Amino acid sequence: MEGRQHQPVDFILAVPQRISRRYRGRIEIIPESSLVPIVTMDREAAVASIVAAESTPGTPLEALKAQAVAARSYLVSAARRHRDFDFCDTTHCQFLRELPSADSNAMKATEATRGLVLAYRSRPFAAMYTRSCSGKTYTPSQVGLSSGPYPYYSVECLYCRAHPQRWESTVPASYAAKLHSMNELGRLYLVRQLGSHAAPSNDFVITRDGDWVLLRGVGEGHGIGLCQAGSTAMARSGADFRQILAHYYPNTSVQSVDEK
Repeated sequence: MEGRQHQPVDFILAVPQRISRRYRGRIEIIPESSLVPIVTMDREAAVASIVAAESTPGTPLEALKAQAVAARSYLVSAARRHRDFDFCDTTHCQFLRELPSADSNAMKATEATRGLVLAYRSRPFAAMYTRSCSGKTYTPSQVGLSSGPYPYYSVECLYCRAHPQRWESTVPASYAAKLHSMNELGRLYLVRQLGSHAAPSNDFVITRDGDWVLLRGVGEGHGIGLCQAGSTAMARSGADFRQILAHYYPNTSVQSVDEK
């Protein structure tokens, strides 16, 4: 669905008794085992929608700007994550909901950084980010993932070191074979089976007790790249978005994708 002159239109995509979201763009329905709606939207609209969905209320503007650059970098560099479309709207790719209002800070952050992405050796890369770390971010290899164009670096996060986000969960011992601290694939397997509460992060210790396994951990997410909790703290201490990005993505530059 699109406008008469092939322009984007406003529409509501709804699943009765489950979701109802307003989008601006174009929509196509693909019949597979179930109907799959595919929304095509302007890149900056997608960035603003991601920033609004991925951030928490009260996040400072400079932290939102850093988030916008990271989100845009991912959109520019990680296309075709799925067979029939580039990205899904879950945390498998990037969390995305409807377009925020024009006067929202998410939209202001997007407009203030329009076209800006992170680059390593002058090439944009798909920037990863995490909700909170354990006081130090990880490299992909530290959590059992392969490195891409950007190697990432383990950097100190003073806020999370001083304010660790601790968690506990109990899972059936039948999952014990898949449980390994500092292993993102194993964590994702557990999360997909039991929900995100089962293993919020990679940094945990395991205590076995009969038919159950107790996990005690710290942090939220894979722990790679920008730490949103640390970014918020840096912004509140006076850092601008470029300083935040330079801290969590060492040896990178900020450049415009619109420049040839």
